[in-house]
Amino acid sequence: MAALLVTGAVAGVLAGLLGVGGGIVIVPVLYHLFTLLGIDESVKMHVAVGTSLATIVPTSIMAARSHAKRGGLDKELLYSLGPALLFGVLIGSLLSGYLRGTTLTAIFAVIALLVALNMAFKPSKRFREGLPGGPFKAAIGTVIGGFSTLMGIGGGTLTVPILNAFNYPIHRAVGTASAIGLLISIPGAIAFLLHGLQATGLPPGSLGYVNLLGFALIVPMTLAMAPYGARLAHAINADRLRQVFALFLFLTALRMFYGLF
Repeated sequence: MAALLVTGAVAGVLAGLLGVGGGIVIVPVLYHLFTLLGIDESVKMHVAVGTSLATIVPTSIMAARSHAKRGGLDKELLYSLGPALLFGVLIGSLLSGYLRGTTLTAIFAVIALLVALNMAFKPSKRFREGLPGGPFKAAIGTVIGGFSTLMGIGGGTLTVPILNAFNYPIHRAVGTASAIGLLISIPGAIAFLLHGLQATGLPPGSLGYVNLLGFALIVPMTLAMAPYGARLAHAINADRLRQVFALFLFLTALRMFYGLF
């Protein structure tokens, strides 16, 4: 119980600080907790991802409101990416019902590591000034929505570095990513809940692939701490914020690879 409360506090700070919805912390913590509890390999990663997506819903609301008050939320970008994001969530939700737990773990670890390395060692790399339009923007939204759903994250893990690659201001990227997390987490959590209704070997207190006990312990702490993270984000230098983001992704990827082997 104490581990889940601490996880919620850390996830809340990260949600506000990095726009990641907290999933980058919640998924690996739940994964290793379920491992210690002896939960079956075939379902533990699915429950970790589904529970994470459920916790991201209220956390994203709180973090997005905090960033919006400080002018860090780009509503125009959010609206333009919205349809593609939801299409990606649909694809990710459909695939989640057929992928093995180890496959979900590998997807999480590989993408997190690649993003961390890009942010840490290529901070000045830019593809162009500003996001592309038309089908290219739609493809970006679809990729963010699809992989974020499979990883159980709020979208910031992919949104922030992608926007950064197009020379988008890091603070507005973090703020907008908080709102994108809401578009991803609601349908994603519902999909994981429905996919797991007939599953066996689930942790106690689970409804489908969403563990209600974990949700109840994590969410109050994330809601309490997200505003502090948002205030911290606007007080930190942009380069330092990017380095913090990369460090957390790198450590998370290492933990997940360790779980695979």
